[in-house]
Amino acid sequence: MTSGSSAPAPEAPGRVARAITVSGRVQGVGFRPFVHRLATRLGLDGWVLNAGGRVELIVAGPPPAVQALAERLRTEAPPLADIRCLAVAELSVPPPPPGSGFTVRASSRTRGGRPGTGEVPSDVATCEACLRELFDPADRRYRYPFVNCTDCGPRATVIADLPYDRERTVMRCFPLCAACAAEYADPGDRRFHAEPVACPDCGPRLEWAGLTGEPALRAAESVVAGGGIVAVKGLGGFQLVCDATDGRAVDRLRARKQRPAKPFAVMTTDLAAARHLARLSPAGQAALASPSAPVVLAPALRGAGIARAVHPGTDLIGVFLPTTPLHHLLLRDLGRPLVVTSGNRSGEPLATDEPSAREALAGVADGFLCHDRPIRARYDDSVVRPVGRTVLTVRRARGLAPAPLAIPVAASRPVVAAGAQLKHTFALAEGAGAVLGPHTGDLEDALTLDAFEAAYADFVRLTGIEPRVVAHDLHPGYLSTRWARSRPAERRIAVQHHHAHVAACAAEHGLDGPFLGVAYDGLGLGDDGTLWGGEILVADLVRYRRAGRFATAPLPGGAAAVRRPARMALGYLYGAEALGGPGVPPSLTASFVRRLPQEETRVVRTMVERGVNCPRASSAGRLFDAAAALLRLCDDATYEGQAAVALETAAGHERAEALPWRLARAGGLWVYDPVPTLTALLDRAVTGERTGALAAAFHRTLAEVTSGLVDRAVAAGAPSTVCLSGGCFQNARLLAETRSLLENQGLRVLVGSAVPVNDGGISYGQAAVAAARLKEG
Repeated sequence: MTSGSSAPAPEAPGRVARAITVSGRVQGVGFRPFVHRLATRLGLDGWVLNAGGRVELIVAGPPPAVQALAERLRTEAPPLADIRCLAVAELSVPPPPPGSGFTVRASSRTRGGRPGTGEVPSDVATCEACLRELFDPADRRYRYPFVNCTDCGPRATVIADLPYDRERTVMRCFPLCAACAAEYADPGDRRFHAEPVACPDCGPRLEWAGLTGEPALRAAESVVAGGGIVAVKGLGGFQLVCDATDGRAVDRLRARKQRPAKPFAVMTTDLAAARHLARLSPAGQAALASPSAPVVLAPALRGAGIARAVHPGTDLIGVFLPTTPLHHLLLRDLGRPLVVTSGNRSGEPLATDEPSAREALAGVADGFLCHDRPIRARYDDSVVRPVGRTVLTVRRARGLAPAPLAIPVAASRPVVAAGAQLKHTFALAEGAGAVLGPHTGDLEDALTLDAFEAAYADFVRLTGIEPRVVAHDLHPGYLSTRWARSRPAERRIAVQHHHAHVAACAAEHGLDGPFLGVAYDGLGLGDDGTLWGGEILVADLVRYRRAGRFATAPLPGGAAAVRRPARMALGYLYGAEALGGPGVPPSLTASFVRRLPQEETRVVRTMVERGVNCPRASSAGRLFDAAAALLRLCDDATYEGQAAVALETAAGHERAEALPWRLARAGGLWVYDPVPTLTALLDRAVTGERTGALAAAFHRTLAEVTSGLVDRAVAAGAPSTVCLSGGCFQNARLLAETRSLLENQGLRVLVGSAVPVNDGGISYGQAAVAAARLKEG
């Protein structure tokens, strides 16, 4: 509420009355109960309510008390709150009479102000107070799998609309019993206006093959204890659970889920138990124990008892703590770490309702532990990786999404950014903020497209943002681009893939340019119609120009080369871009070719020589693939980035000098010629040098190459602030060595943290670019 043109309402002597509006993350975090307690202690009269996505207060009382309230709203706000705007105005309505007290009023659905003020709160892991109740035999919620309060529990996954009240969540299906209703209405109780509040008498119940409640839980646990696989209905979708110490159970899960090599995440009871599984940095421990409770990637500890099949091909393990009371019960009862992974077959969306889960996971799960609380929105688990002083967000989902992010240039018209293809997300932007939607998965078929469209429709309704402009990738084959192109042309803004990558990094750090962007990833369509992936860009949020790149190599068979690094290696050996130096010696090429099927090498050589189905790419990611194949670490990749993971794992903690490398001028750009690097790599591998040392040398080489390309760009007048982005910078070794070299050159180096450096951050970068272009007109 704000003051209007009418005269302020009269106030009693010695009293003032004010309207206070608070915006930000202020719903679903216990803000109204906090305001009630604070105002009551200060002796103020008035009320507080949710309105749209904001909290509005009317307060009256002595001036010092009103002033104290306004100040303490910020300084003493609940831990999960994030106040972005607090406005105080005079009243244009009659003030509350003295002695009337302070109340929490029913919410208003009027959004008021500019549209897009709604903020959907994220799900929060079980708090310590609820955990004590869960395991207290004297408590009425003892062993109740859905215990929660204003400080924890489901939020984004149960909300149907804003403002956030029980009647607009899936909990409207569960009328409160007298005891819960009393807690809900008691300002002194921590469940005062806790919207998902429930207990065994009035709330959701577990179900397993006709059993309910505790018997259902025990039946599911017996299956896991016996080496079986259980589909568990979680917060944002079904999860597949098995014993992480049982190699045969993990092998069965891999076979049934059709996930032969990609690592699984492991859930364990608490931080102390997690320290027995992984070497956790202070930043990793803080992330693990945070309210968002993400999966944390960290070096695995030997002898922890985890089946090797959990994380084959990598020394990293993804660990996380229980996110719901149900998880706490499973872990406490079973007394062992559990594999907890997404409830889907490889490439399909996460199942969220029981019928679709039973259909999708038939033949995968040995049983289904369900419950009758509906899942309103699909959210997978978030994943982070600490790298030195930075915690990289690998997947932004449960607990992190959909918290909004600032963008440096305000969007003058509402924007939807459609994202890319892999690790898909979308973003909505209006004014100075953007909401990055949760991880969808790889947008490659009708099922994942349907999931994207459903999530988009939900976000439009919840945030109140009605997009008028759509930003999208250049690649015409992406389903996200096709979706965007169904909109009128005058409402579309095409954003080059790698510009979006570096713009995402810049925007997260509040930078609108100019800056120097380094974008290393698998593939993205360039504005010249070729495939890029190893790019040095001079940019701001509106435009960019190429200042350097990696040399190109053919991708024999296109997508087939992405799935088979050995084929990518042949592409480099047979057809690397000629930049004035010698190619790989035929004798060395022959040493690699001899171990591959003769027919394959013959076909690939013919394809390269004739230029048939061999698009060329300047890709850092594909160079990692080739190097991994040359070192016999990965000939075939069953998941994106597998070869690079194998190469980083082989490098371990080795220290090595760089391999030979060369920069050449081509087309007015500085270009990295990888032929000397690959020649030396293959030669030294043939002569028996240790694979780990060579893998470490390869990483050092790319760090030095980046330093060289950046140095030449800066010498030519490029900015001295460098933004690192693209999926290759999820590689901790590459990121750390590159950042160190650039900082030693006196450069300011930025990398994304809250926004994924992989394609999960593309939509945020697209939104930031679109907003800047709209301002420029």
